[in-house]
Amino acid sequence: MSNRLANEIGTYRTKWKDQLPVALLYPNTYPVAVSNLGYQLVYTLLNSMDGVVCERFVYPESGEEYRSLESSRPLSDFPLVFGSISFEHDFPRLAAMLAAGGVAPYSDDRGPAITAGEPLVVLGGVGVFMNPEPLASFADLMVIGEAEGVLAPLMTLLEGYAQSERTVLLKKIAMSLPGCYVPQFYHLHYDELGRVETIEVDADLPPRVHKVIAPKMERAAHSTLLSPDAELGMYMVELGRGCSRGCRFCAAGFIYRPPRLWSADAILAGLEDRPEAVDRIGLLGMEMASSATVDKISRYLQENNCALSFSSLRADRISEQTLTLLAASNLKSVAIAADGASERLRELINKGLKEEDLLSAGERLVAAGIFHLKLYVMIGLPSETQEDLEELVQLVEKLQARILPIGRERGRVSELTLSINCFVPKPWTPFQYCGFGGLEEQEATKGKVESAVKALKRKIRFLRQGLSHLANLQLKFDHPEQALQQAVFSRADRHIAPALLDIGLGKAGFKQAMRQHNLDSWQYAVRPRSVDEIMCWEVLDHGIRPGHLFQECQRALAGQYTHPCEPAVCRRCGVCGGEQ
Repeated sequence: MSNRLANEIGTYRTKWKDQLPVALLYPNTYPVAVSNLGYQLVYTLLNSMDGVVCERFVYPESGEEYRSLESSRPLSDFPLVFGSISFEHDFPRLAAMLAAGGVAPYSDDRGPAITAGEPLVVLGGVGVFMNPEPLASFADLMVIGEAEGVLAPLMTLLEGYAQSERTVLLKKIAMSLPGCYVPQFYHLHYDELGRVETIEVDADLPPRVHKVIAPKMERAAHSTLLSPDAELGMYMVELGRGCSRGCRFCAAGFIYRPPRLWSADAILAGLEDRPEAVDRIGLLGMEMASSATVDKISRYLQENNCALSFSSLRADRISEQTLTLLAASNLKSVAIAADGASERLRELINKGLKEEDLLSAGERLVAAGIFHLKLYVMIGLPSETQEDLEELVQLVEKLQARILPIGRERGRVSELTLSINCFVPKPWTPFQYCGFGGLEEQEATKGKVESAVKALKRKIRFLRQGLSHLANLQLKFDHPEQALQQAVFSRADRHIAPALLDIGLGKAGFKQAMRQHNLDSWQYAVRPRSVDEIMCWEVLDHGIRPGHLFQECQRALAGQYTHPCEPAVCRRCGVCGGEQ
């Protein structure tokens, strides 16, 4: 067993005799993998099934062997290989992990029999049910949706893998189970400009693959693996899935529809499962939870001497109970996601935060004992102007003016970190029609990806210069070239598979791989999409009615606000029924 697991809590140690072996890949290193709640849930679900032994493979760090964590077996020992994909930058690593394990990376190169060495490769995770096409050439089967809703019946069908030919078994699964996408049965045809013309489907299969969602939960999903080596060293509890806000850049707010908030009792039940010695709690989804639920959780954590952690707070939903808990948790750093540089842009993305919301939140958090405040903002949003960036500079100046005196009074100067990230258009969002880089449409249609990168670099330079006079301010910028790579992978189709494999195997860098395989970054990342264009990811069906996302994009550009989801009564997008 890997030394990594010596201090891990939740490891399954199962003998192989008379068991069905499943390899579970995560295309990143162990500290990242063991911090991913979705990966943990699939590992636990599989190992809780009778007759199944599931072992993990993670992307090896320097000097580490590439073998299963639990029994140090090679990937070629497993007839079933599952992969959990969360982020676009993991795409090349997934392809490389298959090849490095002795598995033919492309599904077309695997034989008709499913065996150890020629396994059935099943991919899932949010990265797959956002857009499955970049990885479609590597997968025999892709699970579209949440594992709790499909994993048990899928494993029942896979028990008899040795008695069926690969294609026969896949056809049976695709015909009988919702959420199961077999790429080889779906044929996408393109025009000379690289746009999808038609999607042709083999006989007897659904024209589009419907996602599956988890059944109602009496106990909120929570950490099942804990390790001192985890990147996020805490016990995580999920407050719900999806988000009712409808921010127009956020894929999670659309592909997890309808939004589901777990009850306070379900969340408390998830908290009760934590090991006794664990007192650092990470809450996933605090931005969408009601104030009443957050207050109830806060009281529980205080009564049980637990400290709180989270990714970010919504600036207009910070209650006194939450502030008390933050102070008791000795939490020194808190993040607020403004997302848009100006009030106009926050309206455009449907964030709904006023400048005073952000200033007041910062002031109250610092007064509660937070020494380090982080502010997350995107640049390159559609229609962004110089005036929007100037407003951001003014916002930071005002925020500093509010928080610095509070820090001086208590003898420790408050610090502010401004984290600037490049906007990336995501499938299944209203902004899927927009180009990377925030260019005006005339410039975006010229076919030059360099224009987008240069535009973002100009904005970064302006912000550096505009904020250089402020003390106790740290600036963090992501690299436009890295964001471009993410934008390409985000909206790519199957043609990108050879480039992903070359990048993953270290045969070529991103630009070189794209060039060698005659792929155009502009085509995927920067080119604006039209209302009547078929998107390659529309092979999936998330329940959103045709035209809704484009209408939301038009509403955004017109500065119109869309009210949050109310599944009981709202019928706007089509997920919860017909249009109002």
